[in-house]
Amino acid sequence: MSVTQKSWEDAVRQLFEDAYPYDATGPRRHEDWVLDVLDLMARVPDPRGWAGLDDAAGNPEREASPTYPFVAHPPEYVAPRLQEIDRDSAEKLLLALTDDGCTHSSLARFAESQEELLTTARTILARYGDDAGYRTNVNRPGHVYGSLDFTTPNWAYSPLSVYTEDYGLIVVTDTEVGMFWNFADH
Repeated sequence: MSVTQKSWEDAVRQLFEDAYPYDATGPRRHEDWVLDVLDLMARVPDPRGWAGLDDAAGNPEREASPTYPFVAHPPEYVAPRLQEIDRDSAEKLLLALTDDGCTHSSLARFAESQEELLTTARTILARYGDDAGYRTNVNRPGHVYGSLDFTTPNWAYSPLSVYTEDYGLIVVTDTEVGMFWNFADH
């Protein structure tokens, strides 16, 4: 599947504009991709100039901490909190990031079917190609290593922000790192 700037930006907005998202892509400059994730948290520009979503962009907290709402952790803290997942789980995780709670219960508010929303998620991931790797701070273990199960009530996550809940997806390629994150305070 090929993706254009417009189709990618439309897909990101369609899924995440009603969440409290940070959805962005930055360049891959380091062998250790976690360093690129930290750069992305500090708002490096998209290498293609494509627009993501950053609801915290205008928050005054950003003056004191450019990574806000992320906490400025060292790579040794961040790396072990991001587990590898498969592409199917990455697609389903993008749907779970559409609202608080990291579940698929929010999908009922969309006019589109779950299969149509999965097509939108595939459009987002198409930017990164077939060889991308996927990581998350969400732990919803599936029956197969590297998979997530959104039917189980048992789950956990490793927060990386100032909020009581944050969960997301990191997409890693040889040239780019994408980050799709949602925040909640309960």
